[in-house]
Amino acid sequence: MKFRAILAHIITLACFVLSASPSALAQAWPSRTVTLVVPFAAGGGTDAIARVVAEKLAARLGQPVVVENKAGAASAIGTAYVAKAPADGYTLLMTTNSALVILPLIQQAGSLNYSRDDFSLIGLTGILPNILIVSPKLPVNSTTELIDHAKRNPGQLSFASSGNGTITHLIGELFKARTGIDVVHVPYRTGVQAAPDVMEGRIHYLFDNIIWSLPMIRAGKLKGLAISTRQRSLLAPDIPTVAESGVPGFEGITWLGLAAPAKTPDAVVARLDTELRAVLSEPDVIAKLAATGAEPPTAPGPAGMRALLAEDIARWSGILSEGKIKLQ
Repeated sequence: MKFRAILAHIITLACFVLSASPSALAQAWPSRTVTLVVPFAAGGGTDAIARVVAEKLAARLGQPVVVENKAGAASAIGTAYVAKAPADGYTLLMTTNSALVILPLIQQAGSLNYSRDDFSLIGLTGILPNILIVSPKLPVNSTTELIDHAKRNPGQLSFASSGNGTITHLIGELFKARTGIDVVHVPYRTGVQAAPDVMEGRIHYLFDNIIWSLPMIRAGKLKGLAISTRQRSLLAPDIPTVAESGVPGFEGITWLGLAAPAKTPDAVVARLDTELRAVLSEPDVIAKLAATGAEPPTAPGPAGMRALLAEDIARWSGILSEGKIKLQ
């Protein structure tokens, strides 16, 4: 009889758990510390944004949200770690289009330890515009003039990037393809390393992070011609977009977003979506993101992140195919 009573209790408890509403499950989570993995080293832009978001999420969730840096292999190590983590909402990823778009497109099939299907998307956390900057020694003052100058001097101009296969490289290739210019790509480790050569005219232009570039532009060390986003940047509203400057439909951005392992409960994803939207609407968060060069996403939530992911895959797969770009 005692066994039957225990069995009946277990069945009742199981029925209660299975019948619990999504809202009840969301309220029960989290009951302990949540880890937010950043697949890059501490101190970078992605890390800075992750720490802002983690602090605010912790306050709203009532549990600590701890940032853990797992850098290496162009973000693949940390990304793969989260892909294999338990799908319980306690391990999250601050991801980028490098991890979910570029690496899967560039790497040979099977060489990555994860795929896009390994993740549940929660929402974008920031959009980072890149700016077209040119050497002050180059006789151009607009994007149109740069294009015309390049066409008059085929094969004579060069553009820098922060590395072969990086987003700044792909944006440069996109610009090259859309304008029909013949220019040479010169990869560096970072845009900061390329800056002295661009200033001196040894390299003619590059697309780079707006927050780093603006002080150099305002100091007259570089010329800022255009922004790579669809709309003008809030940080430099006086600078036109590339699309406004004679290259219709042009867009090339870095974006960041929050993701969890695939099969994370829908209720947990919904709760994170709700809290992330609230965090990103706070004025001090907007100000802190702006200090890193990031702007709030215009299409938040899982749907907005999925849409941008699909756009990026279509955009960069074409460029990678045309340029035959591989990681070196």
